Amino acid sequence: MLSALYTTSILLYQAALQVAARFHPKARLAVEGRRGWMEQINTKLADNTAPIAWFHAASLGEFEQGRPVMEAFRQQYPGYKILLTFFSPSGYEVRKNYAGADYIFYLPFDTAANARQFVGRVNPTIAFFIKYEFWYHYLRELKARQIPIFSFSAIFRPDQIFFKPYGSFYRSFLRFFNHILVQNQESVDLLKSIGVTNVTLAGDTRFDRVKQVADAKKDIPVARLFKADTPLLVVGSAWQADMDVLIPFLNRFDKPLKVIIAPHEIHDDEIERWRSQLPGPTIRFSEAQFLNHQTIEPFSTLIIDNVGMLSSLYQYGEFAYIGGAFGKGLHNILEAATFRMPLFFGPNYGKFQEAVDLVKAGAAFPVSNSAELETVFTRLYEDSSAASAISGDYVTLNTGATSKVMEIVKDTIVSRR
Repeated sequence: MLSALYTTSILLYQAALQVAARFHPKARLAVEGRRGWMEQINTKLADNTAPIAWFHAASLGEFEQGRPVMEAFRQQYPGYKILLTFFSPSGYEVRKNYAGADYIFYLPFDTAANARQFVGRVNPTIAFFIKYEFWYHYLRELKARQIPIFSFSAIFRPDQIFFKPYGSFYRSFLRFFNHILVQNQESVDLLKSIGVTNVTLAGDTRFDRVKQVADAKKDIPVARLFKADTPLLVVGSAWQADMDVLIPFLNRFDKPLKVIIAPHEIHDDEIERWRSQLPGPTIRFSEAQFLNHQTIEPFSTLIIDNVGMLSSLYQYGEFAYIGGAFGKGLHNILEAATFRMPLFFGPNYGKFQEAVDLVKAGAAFPVSNSAELETVFTRLYEDSSAASAISGDYVTLNTGATSKVMEIVKDTIVSRR
């Protein structure tokens, strides 16, 4: 009964997405990308004879989280092909040419027929689901075929349906996994409270990923020349709600400070509106790349009007403000933390373990309005050394989750040979 209701909800979502595709480009990509999915798979896998490791990520953030494990798996088991699926266009469209995977597809919607056809054709030797991905029919089909299933970098909270009195059907999803590797002790305890014991506290593979990114950081001459010798605030993934807090603060702050702003999405009209409201002269990256040290020095704000360089921009900052926490989700704070600086963000951060940890440790500072930001930023402007040290050490101390995942994987692969 419950599985039928679940399937109905999937079909209704699919139908709603098809309607939305007429009006919304992102929904259209999700629909068109899945069209003829079986033919796509048959074509691309036609000549494959190697065993396949299947990795599934919901979107781009989960992909980045899983990337260290994919790369470690490829290095340790070069005889396997890696097949990567995404649920969301924001993952697939950005990473559809990722060289670390041999095959990349949208995940067909989770119906029994789709799961049976997909798993039957792909025939993975092992399957990985990153963080939050729990799809009933796919998990059941994999389990029925005795294919080992792993979830890693998973995190659980008491308010999730698995832990509700009416959540028995969803609890059954968790029992399909051979092993669940989680981020924190609370997740271990929650799973054990519902009888799920094949659990390991491994940590979050994002720490390994941000360390990789920091080690491979690129020099950005425009940012380096813009900063010069002035303290720099890097604003990452800014939404309008974040700018509503930042703009009044920056207009009141009267000490030397340069600001780099990377919007969450690039919209020319929005960027120009921000420029008109910010203090002092502002310049876009596309304009600034033609300037030298003398001509860029007078500008107080640099707005990034491209994508892909934010993680390297943090290396130049003394402070970082991370967007998204006035809305539904805080963006990646670890990319900034690894460069040892205090972090600022909005109030909606409670679902992000690293943010909770860094707030508790005194390296991150949630603010609800411009006045709060001004108060805490002014204090740290005078001395941020303690917060900076805590921030960087937190990342360093939490690396190593990838190797823990691979230890479990090795035991499974060896036992099946």
